Amino acid sequence: MSNNGKGLPEVLANHEADLLADWIKEQAAGAPRRAGTIRETELRDQSKEFLSLLKAAVKDGSLDDIKGAQWSGVRGMLTDLSRSRGVQGFSPSETASFVFSLKKPLFDRLRREFSKDADALAELTWTATQLLDNLGLYTTEVYQKSREEVIARQQQEMLELSTPVVKLWEGILALPMIGTLDSARTQVVMESLLQRIVETGSSIAIIDITGVPTVDTLTAQHLLKTVTAARLMGAECIISGIRPQIAQTIVHLGVDLGDITTKASLADAFAIALERTGRAVRRVRAGS
Repeated sequence: MSNNGKGLPEVLANHEADLLADWIKEQAAGAPRRAGTIRETELRDQSKEFLSLLKAAVKDGSLDDIKGAQWSGVRGMLTDLSRSRGVQGFSPSETASFVFSLKKPLFDRLRREFSKDADALAELTWTATQLLDNLGLYTTEVYQKSREEVIARQQQEMLELSTPVVKLWEGILALPMIGTLDSARTQVVMESLLQRIVETGSSIAIIDITGVPTVDTLTAQHLLKTVTAARLMGAECIISGIRPQIAQTIVHLGVDLGDITTKASLADAFAIALERTGRAVRRVRAGS
């Protein structure tokens, strides 16, 4: 572009108050469904801050590259805004409209200022369009990244919650598993189990797979890895929840569980664990 947006800094500096007023009206008219989500004072503060940062960046930075150091303030402000609006329930397009809604007030002002110079008006309008488009797309990128971070964090928390290690008795732990056992979950299982073994000094860990729908070669390998890791920490493992169909699948796959003790139910596995720790369960006559 021949003038690199010359004239745009002056328009932003000389008409900042009018642009702010028209922009706020544009935002209010364009998003009636969100009228109660953001307070008017908050919207005004955000808009005023953005215009101020935009004015400084346009004056000192390149209009073709918003990744430059001069645009760090604008990027930081849009990053905070995108994340906060994501938390408030705004969609990516609604978040980006914060920037895009500035187009009409800005274009109207450019048309008034350069009505007698068609070439300058056309070039400035195109420059402003590209600039606001890039800034709007930036808010979408930040929004998407922040949502992905939230989803990843929630998935990690769900994995941790879905693999609780329960202390059944002194020296005996139980790890009831529900759902598919993949590589990511295996890592969480190992870390949780090994940590609890260290904390409790337990010598036996029962891994209950009653809630695991299917067992394939990969699932069996994950179980063996978990058992091996527990043994390295000085604890023996018992696998419970071996249903007939799972037993058939393991035999069909040729998976060798070695000398790992397996039981059909958690109760049976607990009885074995008690026996190995020198304990026993006996019936007490009622009233005695």
